[in-house]
Amino acid sequence: MSETQARVPRSALNLPNLLTYGRVAAVPVVVGFLFWPQEPWARWSALAVYVAAAITDFFDGYFARAWSQQSSLGRMLDPIADKLLVASVLLTLAADRTIHGANLWAAIIILCREILVSGLREYLSELRVSVPVTAVAKWKTTAQLVALGFLIAGQAGEAVLPDSVAIGLVLLWVAAILTLYTGWDYMKASYEHFGS
Repeated sequence: MSETQARVPRSALNLPNLLTYGRVAAVPVVVGFLFWPQEPWARWSALAVYVAAAITDFFDGYFARAWSQQSSLGRMLDPIADKLLVASVLLTLAADRTIHGANLWAAIIILCREILVSGLREYLSELRVSVPVTAVAKWKTTAQLVALGFLIAGQAGEAVLPDSVAIGLVLLWVAAILTLYTGWDYMKASYEHFGS
């Protein structure tokens, strides 16, 4: 065994963490395909990689719990991977004008909440206070992931399902409204710890 291998903790290379690394690696691939917004093959390729990455978001947590392979690294990296994927896709879709006009506000709300909650969790973790994920937060994540799937397909998706972009934008607003609600929920749950 080499010195480098000896220094790598076994938990860093367990299946849940490998799935999370894969989700991080998927970010530049999805964004790269989205640089060709008018090419149907690029949109479908971006969607395929995005769906695979979204699926790993479920399975990394499932396997970590089922096989008792939870780790500090996994708990730290999992939400980072989620936020990198969502933020990168939102920014790229805004740049190619799939999301534009008033709909940009939905994207801004989602991005601001993600940054705020990340900072809040970091602050509370130093106080050893955990804020559990609520059922509404899970619905928000689901609406967000499905909305982005429709929007990634874009005009290529319109050929298969008319108004798919409009469906994606409606779901993006649903996610944004749930985002405001869950963000307020996190703030309320954390209020008593402010100033600690």
